[in-house]
Amino acid sequence: MKDLVSSHVHSSWAPVFVPINPLIEELLSGISDQELAPSYDSIFRAFETDLSAIRCVIVGQDPYPTPGNAMGLAFSTPPSVKKIPQSLKNIFGELESDQGIASPTTGDLSRWSGSGVLLLNRVLTTRQGESNAHVDIGWQRITDHIAAELGKRDVVAVLWGRQAQELSSYFTYKVESVHPSPLSAYRGFFGSKPFTQVNQLLISQRREPIDWTL
Repeated sequence: MKDLVSSHVHSSWAPVFVPINPLIEELLSGISDQELAPSYDSIFRAFETDLSAIRCVIVGQDPYPTPGNAMGLAFSTPPSVKKIPQSLKNIFGELESDQGIASPTTGDLSRWSGSGVLLLNRVLTTRQGESNAHVDIGWQRITDHIAAELGKRDVVAVLWGRQAQELSSYFTYKVESVHPSPLSAYRGFFGSKPFTQVNQLLISQRREPIDWTL
């Protein structure tokens, strides 16, 4: 576990992880015999971004269960995945409507990570082929702790849907709406201009807005 965290978590996160490392070790030992989504070495990929550079966090639910789709960044899929998940298609549709940025040809959101956006799932793993398989094993205690640290730093949170909004109390600056899934996107996600809202909140703090280009 120590190798996993040390090799995939930027050194700036080290003090944040100290109190939760024992819990992470216990949690991972309980799922070590399972086929995971994302792959074991991608679980903490979101934390490769320097903590001091993070200005926004977008919170997802749990990883895509389809083998090969999850990559450790919420909502993101590897460039090799040709069929973009519908929730991500809806995000791209709103991105185009809000920012005038044409929908990309892949679902890879890595560029956002490099622009100061933490793409954090509420639950960091699931079993391949099964949604919400790990929703009750304790990941929320980890992501609660992460959210509390981000809130102290006045990071702007994007909270789409009920699971993400469980973290709302940690943040002063936040953008909330229904989830972009096909089941709910037409009930308040489309037209909500979340990307503009994030940048307005950052500008109100005299911080640099996010370049949402992909």
